[in-house]
Amino acid sequence: MPMKKLSVIIPAYNEEHRIGKTLSAVSAFLQKQTYSTEILVVNDGSKDKTAQIVSEYAKKIPNLILVDNQENHGKGWVTKQGMLKAVGDVRLFMDADNSTVVDEVAKMLPYFEQGYSIVVGSRRIAGSEIAVKQPWIRDFLGGVFRLIVHTLVPVGVTDSQCGFKAFTQGATEKIFSQQTIYRWAFDVEILALARRAKFKIKEVPVKWVNDSESHVKFSGMVKMLFEVIQIRLNLWTGKYK
Repeated sequence: MPMKKLSVIIPAYNEEHRIGKTLSAVSAFLQKQTYSTEILVVNDGSKDKTAQIVSEYAKKIPNLILVDNQENHGKGWVTKQGMLKAVGDVRLFMDADNSTVVDEVAKMLPYFEQGYSIVVGSRRIAGSEIAVKQPWIRDFLGGVFRLIVHTLVPVGVTDSQCGFKAFTQGATEKIFSQQTIYRWAFDVEILALARRAKFKIKEVPVKWVNDSESHVKFSGMVKMLFEVIQIRLNLWTGKYK
């Protein structure tokens, strides 16, 4: 069945310097499409002017909605909130830094018509393009993390951490209602839940640009590891049933 409405969910925390440019790019692409659209920016208790800037853009961008949380809960928490609040029959979440531009969703949409419930962007498969690479240490740590993830919680894709993933309405409601991890490893959990529910998943190559302002510290990697272990325990103990 052809898609009728696309929802684009953008979790945002202290993004005052980048969110305006991202919203302009997303809006420019969506306004050219034949299907209905909406954009939800979910503010994660930002301490800067992110919410105010989004509010100003909402005056000139049709169907732009600000979900304004006063407290910080984590990227996974606000992504869940936005995905479940959205009304599109396909729902895409993407990063506020625009590291993968919304135009890449055009590669994804045909797979939903082929019966896939989830389509995820990947920087690790043939056809992908990393226009600006991240520092070697982050790339190395990312490789170590991927090895750990694939060992502890096989998720069926090569790149669990690319923040560009699209879900049908049905997959969204099933998976995100069960989500319990809200910070570092939430992508791993939602993919593990999708695999457990036997949803049909497609991985597609995307173009990705590293943003020099984006940083993941070693302490973040350690926290991520503990969350992956928690997901493994949740699967073992039947917490998701």
